[in-house]
Amino acid sequence: MGALNSAVNENRITSSTGDFFTRPSVDKAFAILACVPIVYPVIRYRHDLGFDISTVTWLLDVVVIVSTMFFRRTAVRVTHNPWLWLLTCLATYWFVAIGFVSEPGRPLASLLVTNGLAILSTVIELWGRLSLGRNIGFVPAQRQIVTRGAYRFMRHPIYTGLFVWIIGDLLAGVSPRNALLYALGMLWFVIKTFAEEGFLRKDPAYAAYMERVRWRWFPGIA
Repeated sequence: MGALNSAVNENRITSSTGDFFTRPSVDKAFAILACVPIVYPVIRYRHDLGFDISTVTWLLDVVVIVSTMFFRRTAVRVTHNPWLWLLTCLATYWFVAIGFVSEPGRPLASLLVTNGLAILSTVIELWGRLSLGRNIGFVPAQRQIVTRGAYRFMRHPIYTGLFVWIIGDLLAGVSPRNALLYALGMLWFVIKTFAEEGFLRKDPAYAAYMERVRWRWFPGIA
């Protein structure tokens, strides 16, 4: 009943707002606004940035996110569910926010291992983002359905890269506070995965894609 009410409410909002969120100018404005919190830490800490692997991979990811968001394809359908917008903001900017409250922690793995996971996570994320191309977005929205590249093997490769990064970063500095913050961050993206699929599977083409590609994050595992 809750899901039915949510769908009804979303349809009512859609009919009242028309194609507001699918207007190219509106889509572009939201893309620019969405990038501001991601770029802000780079600007604020630009004088303190080093050239270690963790920093370089982070900066590379920021560059790819911003560049693809600026030139992204306009959506043909965007969720109007306010809870999904809230979830998106929480998940997307969680790791930006906790950067101000996390602790150095105690390393549980060698620098070789944590740097290796940082590189692996970046490779997976970039593979996912480049496969997605101009179809990138944060809020659940339908652009072009992508089935090439990383999306041939998993439905959410960008989140796969993020999860690998979480593991590596946590191993580099474990503490009870860090463990809680990172676990919550992973939880938001797991929830967001199911929310996005619930929105996109209304398109028969995406529903068929879900049947072909069984794995969400890790092929053969989950």
